Amino acid sequence: MFDLLVAGGGPVGLATALYAERADLSVAVVEPRVQPVDKACGEGLMPGAVAALSHLGVEPPGRAFYGIRYIDGVDAAEALFRAGVGRGVRRTTLQSCLAAAVAERGIPVVQQHVGQVEQDGASVRCGDGLGARYLAAADGLHSPIRRLLGLEVSVSAHAPDRRFGLRRHYAVAPWTDLVEVHWANGLEAYVTPVDDECVGVALLTGRRAPFEEQLRAFPALRDRLGSADRVTAPSQVEAAEGETAVKGAGPLRQRSRARVAGRVLLVGDAAGYVDALTGEGIAVGMASARALVDAVVAGDPASYERSWLRVSRRYRWLTESLLWARNGSGRQSLIVPTAQRLPRVFASAVNQLAR
Repeated sequence: MFDLLVAGGGPVGLATALYAERADLSVAVVEPRVQPVDKACGEGLMPGAVAALSHLGVEPPGRAFYGIRYIDGVDAAEALFRAGVGRGVRRTTLQSCLAAAVAERGIPVVQQHVGQVEQDGASVRCGDGLGARYLAAADGLHSPIRRLLGLEVSVSAHAPDRRFGLRRHYAVAPWTDLVEVHWANGLEAYVTPVDDECVGVALLTGRRAPFEEQLRAFPALRDRLGSADRVTAPSQVEAAEGETAVKGAGPLRQRSRARVAGRVLLVGDAAGYVDALTGEGIAVGMASARALVDAVVAGDPASYERSWLRVSRRYRWLTESLLWARNGSGRQSLIVPTAQRLPRVFASAVNQLAR
């Protein structure tokens, strides 16, 4: 019987376990997959996420970036971070570093599926005989636990903001120390430097089409990438499992009725997700993980709902605002020109995200 079980061994799940161990809680992680677990993401850690990881003693190697540049054809607007530096980190590298920290702290990782979840007034039981006072559901965008508890809110398959993420790596030296966001009609491409000889390109799109076909919407970016090799498997584990060059995820928008159901608390993407437009996923997830552990220590799980709303408020507001501009007829073409005309406003928004 643990104080806390964490269902899910992604970055937020592992961070939740590390925060719990620091708070002197007995904790275990339940994750059926072998580390490192890859996922389609932009791989850019904002300064707030870099600082939070450092606080946990986790320093993943990568490539520093110092701000954000928006590009719409020939128009561009950029803003630098006022405090802190971002870091481009391969997802598998981030996973490996967090998993190593969990192992160093002696936190057990149980390689099995959670399965059914049962709870009463004193404990939660799941998996093969696992029990704890509380369960943190960090089981991802399409959380089985969220669905099992009846917290899932369906999102229409025809919603205008139903979007997907695709990611591919290219063996080319980064040409800038900024994250570039290239805008096209209904589509964005995020270019993140992840090491001295590699960039990650992540597409956010509402279309179901192959990566290379959608990349044609960005001719200048395609020219920049040129004939660079496409990086397939960043590790021997992935190579053995036959990983492909393109990773996909989605639909991205996921909603939950609440973050707390009795002694089960949802964290990370499982708690609800708007979109990857602002690149804040890891930072918000880690802040939520810390709030979850505080609620468990206090023996007041209901307080986590309020804390989650507070720590995710900026992310939700900024992301919804950008999606409104992105999806509105005629508004999309104004995003980059408006950022050019109002550089202080753009810089303020970027630095809100950086926090």
